[in-house]
Amino acid sequence: MAYDKALIAGKLRRWEGFLNDYRLPQWREIPNIGLYMEQVIILLKEYLDYLPPELKEEQFITPTTINNYVRKKIMPEPVKKKYYRSHIAYLIIICSLKHCLSIPTLQTMIPMNISEEELEKIYTSYAERHRLAGKVFVRSVRSAAAGILDHEPDSELSTDDTQDLITVVAVISGFSRLLAEKLLLLNNKTLEDGGDITRREPGDRAGAEGLNIGTK
Repeated sequence: MAYDKALIAGKLRRWEGFLNDYRLPQWREIPNIGLYMEQVIILLKEYLDYLPPELKEEQFITPTTINNYVRKKIMPEPVKKKYYRSHIAYLIIICSLKHCLSIPTLQTMIPMNISEEELEKIYTSYAERHRLAGKVFVRSVRSAAAGILDHEPDSELSTDDTQDLITVVAVISGFSRLLAEKLLLLNNKTLEDGGDITRREPGDRAGAEGLNIGTK
């Protein structure tokens, strides 16, 4: 593979500037007037503007996928075919996380049959964590891409090779998903039934088995 360093550096700086200013809408900024499906899809593409263009095309979120979320009870049913603030809040969380967490896993993060007050708290916390995590991610990428961005290397991960950078962020993404899913498995667990907490040593098969937290 061949990557143009100037192009990659320019794209990284452009995305960094965008993410530093980006935030999900606040709870009160989400329309509560009752929107039809087509309007909701347009709104979601605007809200999730940090996603690459190819992920915002029609296949990103469609009437069929929204109907499936409703049918599988991942989000509430529309009211007379209209979607209100609570529906859109569910969809923002689902759509911003579905590329890194499975849909069944998401159900544990935003349960059904909760009050609007509870949903507002969940969404408000999520939107703030989303904003802060974006800033942490930007700093991590700046460090890993120090050689590409002509910064002084400050980490063992710092590189001037785009393929190495891709590897780093992909591996971190995989570890992050595993950790999120494993932590979610610990919901309502205790030391008695939450699995082994003994430190795992390299090559320790028993320790590896103990990683199945929530099942041992």
